[in-house]
Amino acid sequence: MKERLQKVIAAAGLCSRREAERLIAEGEVAVNGEVVKRPGLQVDPAIDKVVALGRRIRSSRRHVYVALNKPRGVVTTASDPEGRSTVNDLLAGVRERLFPVGRLDYSAEGLLIMTNDGELAYRLMRPGGAAKTYRVKVKGPPSPEALELLRRGMKLEGRPLLPVKVHVESRGETSWLRLTLHEGRKNQIVRMMEAIGHPVRRLRRLSIGPVQLATLPSGRWRLLTPEEVEGLRQAAGLGAGSAGKRPPAAERGRNSPRARSGGHREGRTVRSL
Repeated sequence: MKERLQKVIAAAGLCSRREAERLIAEGEVAVNGEVVKRPGLQVDPAIDKVVALGRRIRSSRRHVYVALNKPRGVVTTASDPEGRSTVNDLLAGVRERLFPVGRLDYSAEGLLIMTNDGELAYRLMRPGGAAKTYRVKVKGPPSPEALELLRRGMKLEGRPLLPVKVHVESRGETSWLRLTLHEGRKNQIVRMMEAIGHPVRRLRRLSIGPVQLATLPSGRWRLLTPEEVEGLRQAAGLGAGSAGKRPPAAERGRNSPRARSGGHREGRTVRSL
């Protein structure tokens, strides 16, 4: 069955669909021996020879879904020219090449979903997808007017943002807020809070759709449950679909919560905070 070239590359788990479009535009993809720079080209990976970054793209691939508690001081990229630790360094024992769904800044921490399901990742990163909840420490006590601006939906650099759900946990020289967003523009929370005069001092993501960070230790990972994957698919507008299978025991890794912390079991939902 023929599908758009960028969708085929993403579905194979090489990268996200957005990244696939960039690879195509930069001439890094060939179909049947010819370089292609048109993302919308229809191909059938079972018939056509699709090569991206020197790697043959095949139609069948098992999807893996991981929840990672990203620590501060780790970059959300596959590699870093400055030699800093990356989120992939934390996935010891996972054989599949996974990429993050969205990003967390270098100084941010908390829940990060990583997968090789490019279609799901692409849908989740679109505005209006799965809700994301953060716990944020900011300078000073935000005024009711500033909070209302967030709740109504403010503008950044002339572009409107979707309304944000805001709950104030504490006020003082520094205040703690709980923010729920339905989009994820680059550095969005940091930029929003700067715009209303309350710079971010700390940021931690607590949940993405039905997936909760809960008590997952910093720097550890666990597999998502089939129910969590299905919930993400529904939030992404993909409807019912395969929730993926557990990797063999050898692939679960010493860094898994079950192996390292003793407090969780992979494939099981951890308790909420």
